Amino acid sequence: MATLLLVRHGRTTANASGMLAGRTPGVRLDELGTEQAARAGARIGTVPLAALVTSPQERCRQTAKAIVDAQRDGGHAATRAVTEKALAECDYGEWQGRPIKELMREPLWKTVQRQPSAAVFPGGESMVAMQHRAVAAVRRLDAAVSHEHGPDAVWVAVSHGDIIKSVLADALGMHLDLFQRISVDPASVSVVRYAPERPYVLACNTHDGDLSWLAPKPGRRRRSRSQDAVVGGGAGPASADH
Repeated sequence: MATLLLVRHGRTTANASGMLAGRTPGVRLDELGTEQAARAGARIGTVPLAALVTSPQERCRQTAKAIVDAQRDGGHAATRAVTEKALAECDYGEWQGRPIKELMREPLWKTVQRQPSAAVFPGGESMVAMQHRAVAAVRRLDAAVSHEHGPDAVWVAVSHGDIIKSVLADALGMHLDLFQRISVDPASVSVVRYAPERPYVLACNTHDGDLSWLAPKPGRRRRSRSQDAVVGGGAGPASADH
């Protein structure tokens, strides 16, 4: 089972101004977002990546470039960001480009907050459809990375807040109606492993901290072990099993 790092893009001009960007062209990282992306890239730069995929939106491609640059600076093999349309931002339809404070007065807003599985954006997609295409893509890509690079491989998917929250909800076995309980901040890193028995969420919405423990150990193969959850929590990544 490979390890997936879910990275949200850094802060954008739309985030800072309170606008729902959606798929609006030309929405870029602001100055803080550029710094956030560089910090996320530096954290990930301690881990050689088997693959890097990104949403087609420009803010995600900018964030992916920061990760590519950090891989190069870390002395790892050249990494190329590949665009994956299924990781694109939710199609918010007529909501796209409108101020959040205005959208909060729409009747649909309460549905999005309380029962997102029933939410369909006018002229756009449903949140159920959003989750289905994102989860299907992530699981397909993870299986391909694992097959090609082995169970110690680490790969990155750069995407958007609602997309990553929906993927994490699926990995946690949560109904989509509970996904608003998950926070995914700009340039945060979440970590998931898709084992045969179940997915494991190893980290969620992290902003700082060492990720080098995810890197494969040279000359050392991962030991075969049960994928059952350890009663009591186990010994963590410093144990002999890692």
